Amino acid sequence: MANYMYLSIQEEDRIAIYSITPKTGKLKHQGDVELKGRPAPMAVDPDRKYLFAGRRKADDYGMSSFKIDRKGGGLTPIGSIPLQGDPVHISTDKTGKFLLSAYYYQKTAAVHGIGDDGMLADPPVVWRETDIGAHFIQTDPANKYAFVPHIANGSMKGANAIFQFKFDAESGDLIPLSPTRTNPREEEGPRHLCFHPTKDIVYSSNEQGNSVTVYTHDSDKGNLHPIQTVSTLPSGYDGKNSCSQIQITPDGKYLYAPNRGHNTIACFKVNPDNGHLFPNGHADTEAVPRAFSIDPQGNYLYAAGLETGKLAAYRISQDTGELEPTDVYDVGKGPMWVLITDL
Repeated sequence: MANYMYLSIQEEDRIAIYSITPKTGKLKHQGDVELKGRPAPMAVDPDRKYLFAGRRKADDYGMSSFKIDRKGGGLTPIGSIPLQGDPVHISTDKTGKFLLSAYYYQKTAAVHGIGDDGMLADPPVVWRETDIGAHFIQTDPANKYAFVPHIANGSMKGANAIFQFKFDAESGDLIPLSPTRTNPREEEGPRHLCFHPTKDIVYSSNEQGNSVTVYTHDSDKGNLHPIQTVSTLPSGYDGKNSCSQIQITPDGKYLYAPNRGHNTIACFKVNPDNGHLFPNGHADTEAVPRAFSIDPQGNYLYAAGLETGKLAAYRISQDTGELEPTDVYDVGKGPMWVLITDL
């Protein structure tokens, strides 16, 4: 298998395609696909046949689908659908039958059907109202539940909660759990989540709290319960900052969460017994690291600087989890999403 990277370059209305050299992590630009409408979030289906991209231009909200060339990583447009709002995050369920999406300003979570040809169904299966600040949506590894974190403060006052749903894998429906949400004690502003690969543990990057919270996941009832919160900032730092995305390595040993403002990537070791986090230093990175991704083998990490238009590449130490800088690439204005997949 070969690894490919897709970057949504929002200010240039394109998706950039790169191949990744396995032994070195070096990138080679393979080409670009034009996508008008300020592309941002992206997702691929579990079979890696299709790529989906959300468009965030105010008068052209929508989602587009592409067929992936398994031999060279190229993208062929399939079609687009209009949306009722601004999609800030998208993901597919584990069957590849549905595309889930979150809408910050429209306080909504939605689910669209995915056709056998990769075309998205319109209208959506469900358009579920939540609250202001919805920033992420994804099903759990068992595909039984879906979670939608909402930040606390941004351009609008957010809900500061993670909404919890039962996910119907047959119909695509989102059914609210009881309680419908889990609320942090402080104004943490949960933004993105990642799931431990083998344990019933979920991690939240907290945009306003500048922290990561560890939750246990009740696999029978679906509810999340917080057990630990750890800062992403070094002691003594009092400058402006907000957390962005969060990812864990495929083996579950290391976790990373970028700081926008401090402009670093916070590194953590994961306790193999209980999933708790231990701070493991910081790696300097490009200004405003909004998006990043780890390759499927857990060897390399790539972080995009929204302010600089550059992508910083790192080798992940398999022994310590430390990030070793390798290269910096000029990728274009407004890199909003980094997606890596093997084909």
